[in-house]
Amino acid sequence: MTATTASPTPTTPRAAKPTTLRAAAPAILALCLTMLVEMVDNSVLSVALPTIGRDLPVGPTGLQWIVGAYSLTFGGLLMVGGTLGDRLGRRRTLLVGIAGFGLASSLVVLATESWQLIGVRALCGVFAALIAPGTMSLVFRLFDDDELRRRAIGLIVSVAMVGVMVGPVLGGLAVSHLPWQALLVVNAPVAAIAFWGVARGIPVDDPAERRTGGADVPGAVLSVAMLGLILFTFTLGVDAGWTAPVTVVTASAALAAGVGFVLRERAAADPMLDLRLLGRRTVRGSAILQTGVMVAMVGVMFAATQLFQFAWGWTPLQAGLGTLPMVAGMFVSGPVTDALVARLGHRATALAGSTSLLVSLAVEYVALGAGYPVFAAGMVLLAVAARMVMTTSAVALIEALPEDHTGIGSALNDTAQEIGNVFGVAVVGTVTAAVMGTMLPSGRWSAAVVEEFLRSQRIGFAILAGLVAVITVVGGRTLTASRSTDEH
Repeated sequence: MTATTASPTPTTPRAAKPTTLRAAAPAILALCLTMLVEMVDNSVLSVALPTIGRDLPVGPTGLQWIVGAYSLTFGGLLMVGGTLGDRLGRRRTLLVGIAGFGLASSLVVLATESWQLIGVRALCGVFAALIAPGTMSLVFRLFDDDELRRRAIGLIVSVAMVGVMVGPVLGGLAVSHLPWQALLVVNAPVAAIAFWGVARGIPVDDPAERRTGGADVPGAVLSVAMLGLILFTFTLGVDAGWTAPVTVVTASAALAAGVGFVLRERAAADPMLDLRLLGRRTVRGSAILQTGVMVAMVGVMFAATQLFQFAWGWTPLQAGLGTLPMVAGMFVSGPVTDALVARLGHRATALAGSTSLLVSLAVEYVALGAGYPVFAAGMVLLAVAARMVMTTSAVALIEALPEDHTGIGSALNDTAQEIGNVFGVAVVGTVTAAVMGTMLPSGRWSAAVVEEFLRSQRIGFAILAGLVAVITVVGGRTLTASRSTDEH
């Protein structure tokens, strides 16, 4: 009897990947929009807080929770979202997140009490945590060419940062003519366009690129508890005081959850986060540098909104327009970043950006007494520096990971940014409260009050610069001059 050889199972040839950004236009548009809605959500809503407070009604603590509920669920669930993407498929997880985010945002029309709006905001944060990790990791599936990947990530980061900066302007214009609910309902059609772009432009998930193994439910619970409690600690520190019992207890609980998370991930057969990934110098350093960027940028922007309106007497719309120099900086920085990466590599570009962050903080320090033109120049430099570090670090981090871990890698990237976000606000908010008290004076400020406020901001900017300097030294040493995964 003659033995027969089984014929190989036919496979469907994979479509050629785009060789230009234009060829990937639907996917790039979708990824830009997904990053935009997740980043702009709080900045657009911030200008409507006084209107929301009168309409619902709700006091200062309630308003803080309306903003904070989104950050808590978003930051706390990022690593869970990254793990789901790696295990279930990044495209599939992103589509679920986009659809859920659009539907959750639409629920705002049903909110008639503050707790309902807080619930809507928290639910939006849950779905945003499914969106964020997939956005950057899918860029790497979209292109084979490293240069196209860098340009695409630079474009997506720029769109997101521009959205954050013009969000208050658009929000101020919208709330003058429309109900405040429109600021959240608009997410629904934006999500629909993004859903179409991902479904049309991103190839279906390849099972070979997914992580295998069981679900690490205890690790997921501990990671949510750890990150959520860390973010909540900073919220309580600014609101109740850093030595208040509730703040100390929450910080202790965050520490306990963190220790439990590390112990669990070391012992688990299929950990949610393989801690050996953090042993890769480039992964660790890139995440640290991302934290430094957000510490500086969010701290300055948080101070600027108060400086423009309280100290300089601007209207909310004027204050929003006053942040537009950062948009110009984002556009200018694109060619600069690409040229530096091509010529010098990751480490030199990131260090140049981080050094520019320090210079921009020094310029803003001087601008507190010199006026808006100097402050605007500092914002342009800040935006250029931020894009240099963020684009370079994001590319370096993802390239340094195995293909089946890019989702959790993107989640680490976003988690680092969210922690930096909280640190930046906490530094400026805490220093301002320490110098001026927890309630800022109402009405037109006297020259003495303005000077006291400016003094508090100088202290805050000095502390921000110190944090960025330490982060630059610690994180910058770990990057390499290479853009090749093989050399990390």
